[in-house]
Amino acid sequence: MKKTILFDLDGTLIDSTPAILDGFNAAFRAHGKSTPNHETVKALVGHPLDVMFAGLGAPTQLVPDYIAAYKARYEQIFLEQTSLLEGAAGALALASEFADVGVVTTKTSKFSIILLEHLGVMGFIKTVIGRDDVVNPKPDPEPINTALDRLGKTSAQDKARAFMIGDTTMDLEAARRAGVVGVGLVCGYGKEASLREYSNLIFKNAFEAVKFIAGR
Repeated sequence: MKKTILFDLDGTLIDSTPAILDGFNAAFRAHGKSTPNHETVKALVGHPLDVMFAGLGAPTQLVPDYIAAYKARYEQIFLEQTSLLEGAAGALALASEFADVGVVTTKTSKFSIILLEHLGVMGFIKTVIGRDDVVNPKPDPEPINTALDRLGKTSAQDKARAFMIGDTTMDLEAARRAGVVGVGLVCGYGKEASLREYSNLIFKNAFEAVKFIAGR
């Protein structure tokens, strides 16, 4: 029976920080506001956009407009301002040799698939679950369970051989609640001390994590 490896996207496989910050800057400028503190934005990465904008002080009734402005700018620049993290391509290639591979992200699946194709790695991935595919995003287990369902890997035995690799506590909490093994990375937006509250499997990047899973 093949293992299952699900990857988060931002901070796990890709460095999209420049594009994300550019998008938030544009959204706040479009509403006549000063651009948000970049460290505060990065601390919120992994949450859905509505949660991020609320956390940055956007008025509740205007959050949909802020999101629209963000997406309009992001769509213009996300391909040129996003790159694969060190080891990410190798991680996906290795994972695909012994596991069914999926991506579980709070980006929309539309942008995610376009981006993964642009970066030349979509061929390793069997399913992409984005914010638009679920009602409840991470840390709810729904995105992971949806990915497993699409892969036909829903039995208890399947879940025992399934791994969720991510860089934030939301990834690891979702893994715990879904009943799969959570694997944390320190190459993204989360802090190691926080990740260790959810898992003792912590690695420097996705490739090191996949090498460990291959031998497990």
